[in-house]
Amino acid sequence: MPFPFPRARTDADARLSRFFQLFATQGLRTAPLRASSLQRFLSYYRPHLPLLVGDVACAVLVAATALALPLCANFVTLTLIGLPEAPQAIGQIFLMGGVMLALLAVQVLAIFFVDYQGHVMGAKIEATLRQQLFDHCQKLSFGFYDSQRVGQLMSRITNDSLWIGELYHHGPEDLLIAALKFFGALTILVFIDPVLALMIAALTPFAVAYALHFNRKMNQALEQSKERIAGVNERVEDSLAGIRVVQSFANEALEARRFEEANALFLQSRRDGYRSEAFFSAGSETFAQLVTVLVIVFGAVRVVTGDLSVAEMLTFLLCVAVLVDPVQRLANFVRLWQEGYTGFVRAMRLLDIEPDIADCPEARPLERVRGAVSFRNVHFRYGSDGLPVLNGLSLDIRAGEFVALVGPSGVGKSTLCSLVPRFYEVSAGQVLIDGTDVREVTLQALRRHVGMVQQDVYLFSGTVAENLRYGRPDASDEEIEAGARAANAHEFILQLPQGYATDIGQRGVKLSGGQKQRLTIARAFLKNPPILIFDEATSALDNESERAVQQALLALSRGRTTIVIAHRLSTVRNADRIIVLGENGVREQGRHDELMAANGFYANLHHVQGSI
Repeated sequence: MPFPFPRARTDADARLSRFFQLFATQGLRTAPLRASSLQRFLSYYRPHLPLLVGDVACAVLVAATALALPLCANFVTLTLIGLPEAPQAIGQIFLMGGVMLALLAVQVLAIFFVDYQGHVMGAKIEATLRQQLFDHCQKLSFGFYDSQRVGQLMSRITNDSLWIGELYHHGPEDLLIAALKFFGALTILVFIDPVLALMIAALTPFAVAYALHFNRKMNQALEQSKERIAGVNERVEDSLAGIRVVQSFANEALEARRFEEANALFLQSRRDGYRSEAFFSAGSETFAQLVTVLVIVFGAVRVVTGDLSVAEMLTFLLCVAVLVDPVQRLANFVRLWQEGYTGFVRAMRLLDIEPDIADCPEARPLERVRGAVSFRNVHFRYGSDGLPVLNGLSLDIRAGEFVALVGPSGVGKSTLCSLVPRFYEVSAGQVLIDGTDVREVTLQALRRHVGMVQQDVYLFSGTVAENLRYGRPDASDEEIEAGARAANAHEFILQLPQGYATDIGQRGVKLSGGQKQRLTIARAFLKNPPILIFDEATSALDNESERAVQQALLALSRGRTTIVIAHRLSTVRNADRIIVLGENGVREQGRHDELMAANGFYANLHHVQGSI
């Protein structure tokens, strides 16, 4: 009986449908999904529901038109066979041809929308997730970065996000089109000839087992490749950022070997993945060709025996062609799911890291700061299992006082200063500003009132003006120039090729150490904080640059609380108070002349430096 008149469904047909449904829902699952994880994944569609609905609707149209075309071909074939009068047959054939062209037009428009607007939706979700990752990384404390590698984080923000965006775009449409085509084509095949359909189904268990095996292999290789490309990123970032050290030690060959090792490991993981993907693709293609051969051979036999008409066989072949496309789409979905969802899991792990330093629920702004800083029985260690750095240190610094911290390396001078703006959290004790525990105020307000000028100067790529304006983004050109004059930087800036518009290169590589340090001081002038911390900022400078930086420091310290850490004692001779730190806390303190008269540790240190 010609299609579309139905045939009786058998128990075998029902079992076959249930099998295909099980394959479609379970066979492609790479790992069990918790409901919370899936809900979190789907939640990123919420702001883009109109686009998602349009994408899904067009995906349905793509599948529906693909299934309708074989039915139209069936009608044309039956018309040729059933209508002996040529004019009447030709008219109906042309009418059906017009319908098919209309279906093709709908299909083209639907494919265009899916490919264009679907990609836009995926790119928007990708951008949102990348922004969330970047913003979250900005909130994580120094302690987090002490144990993390920048290359790994870069890989999560950049490489992983690309695959996540592709999954958000292609995932719904590929899965929907594949499911509709598969079940639609399978339904048509069962109605045409359950025997042939059952023969096709007999090959499916082998294809499923084959696909699941190499699916697992691909998943393992892809996960490994993500880790190794992060290692490559880390190697590149580390080597290029330290290119001057590399070249000064003539270690280009060493860096090349290290990169070659990391690159070779990544290549091996990609090779493993591509091999599994090749087996997967070859198996899918072989399955499709076997089905075609099966239909041609056994379909021809059933035509000869009268169990199948020529029109039904033609429709059967066209539907088999439609049935092959879902296999390819499902293979694409498997690849996207593995690469995209593993990237999504990695991204969520990063987003789930709670900042160990954050505002408490009752945090309040810090206003009208005078600048008194107090340390009350402060204990600190790096990490839960680190060695103690500070043990019960107590210290008071008056508002507006110029205090110098000196002492041997490792006694906690820089650590002590990092506790003031809460770059690290005290293990026990309190740090107070004007009598208020720093944990009781908002981080933004706290850090707005504390300025840091560090030994390890960091300038951003860009112009001089852009780096100075980092201290206060809304500063005018006149204010920028005033800050540069106060930091003894204006004269050398004018001597640069484009003055304040000169590009200083990555990390200010086009400037000398003294010039970079004066720019950071000018940046601090623009910020104008009531509390200033100057961390060993002159230890690596020549005498002339040191004098220029000292003059800028003295100008900046007027009228504000200033804490200076210095190895060169000449930097702190004019300090209001010099505090000598030892392993057990404050060892001695006083003015320069008082400490020299006491002939203690400071005096001995001064004599040692004077004899060098």
